[in-house]
Amino acid sequence: MELSPKQIVAELDRYIIGQSEAKRAVAVALRNRYRRSQLPEEIREEITPKNIIMKGPTGVGKTEIARRLAKLVKAPFVKVEATKFTEVGYVGRDVESMVRDLVEVGIRLVKEEKMAEVEAASRALAEKKIINAITAARKKTLTDYSEEAIRAGVESEYAEGKLDDHMLEIEVDDQPKGMEIMPGMGMGAEINLGDILGGIMPKKKKKRKVTVKEAVKLLTAEESEKRIDADAINSEGVRRAEQNGIIFIDEIDKIASAGGSGKGPDVSREGVQRDILPIVEGCTVMTKYGAVKTDYILFIASGAFHVSSVNDLIPELQGRFPVRVELNSLTKDDFVKIFTVPENAITRQYAALLRVDNVDVTFTDDAIEEMSRIAELENESGEDIGARRLHTIMESLLEDLGFNASGDYPLIEVSIDKKYVDEHLEKQVRSHDLKKYIL
Repeated sequence: MELSPKQIVAELDRYIIGQSEAKRAVAVALRNRYRRSQLPEEIREEITPKNIIMKGPTGVGKTEIARRLAKLVKAPFVKVEATKFTEVGYVGRDVESMVRDLVEVGIRLVKEEKMAEVEAASRALAEKKIINAITAARKKTLTDYSEEAIRAGVESEYAEGKLDDHMLEIEVDDQPKGMEIMPGMGMGAEINLGDILGGIMPKKKKKRKVTVKEAVKLLTAEESEKRIDADAINSEGVRRAEQNGIIFIDEIDKIASAGGSGKGPDVSREGVQRDILPIVEGCTVMTKYGAVKTDYILFIASGAFHVSSVNDLIPELQGRFPVRVELNSLTKDDFVKIFTVPENAITRQYAALLRVDNVDVTFTDDAIEEMSRIAELENESGEDIGARRLHTIMESLLEDLGFNASGDYPLIEVSIDKKYVDEHLEKQVRSHDLKKYIL
């Protein structure tokens, strides 16, 4: 990871508008990981990540910042909701499951990389098998032609894509179905019987009738599986989870006791916090891939903290999140930028959807301004749902176009201007009818 904090922020700016303080915090945290990796082992072991708490209303970019950060460095990333966990002794998800999920993500990332490395050779072998099968089938009926001539014809048709929809019967590995069990309360390791039996018993084959195009995918994946080392992948996946993993704990404010109360249902909330504490602090979690240390995993927590505050978390947990950043509510100017600046801007998304049905939609500047004004007004007068309000606006604005477009007509050009916005949204704004579209 050679990106500087400024470069990391610049990459995040391509997708997320504003929130510069939060971007700076995560950029520094990410760069510190690279800095740590360059240090001698004796000091490297002493340096742990500086975990982050993000405070701000929904829809302002908290989750997206963490997700994009992980994508940027191809780090294992999982998002969990604090409210899904229960205190030890109660029925529900235990906190250690977030670490097991992270390990699974790490292994999947490594496997995808290794599969991509051998894909070309595997695909060539898969294509050879398919051409051989089609050649053998045609040879039974085209008795007047030599095998070389038939094969040449098949290869030519395959290269031109003429055989993509040709049906073919192939044999593929029959994967044993696993049954996951929990060996006991608190042990935390999941055992998949399919994995165990699949390793000691010979793989069975089953026949499938698929198109040539699908057969290429299936056989390429099968050949790639044979060429990679599963044990090495598991080991590297665990290492990445331990050293580079990011766990995003959302809605952490929901397990904080408002006012520091420790009575009633708040006892359970505090119990979840105390269960999370050792994970964040650094401990060893047992998984089906072995012991996994959490000391160097980066934890990013977030919450709106409308009812409770960060200080309502237990002191021990607060201390494990030394970096605190507050994300601001989005303004009209922010909405204008969200509509137009990001590479995956919402206006481009909806325009692309309608273009499938021969409707070419464009948005004028005054339309963008008006939609942004309405979004700000709705967030101020109702529940502040941040940028999610823009989906509310767009769904209402384009409802008629989306319903009537069917692709049965030649290309239709529609320019969305301020007048169009006023006609389609003003009534809803006055009556607050937009609530039915809230995601």
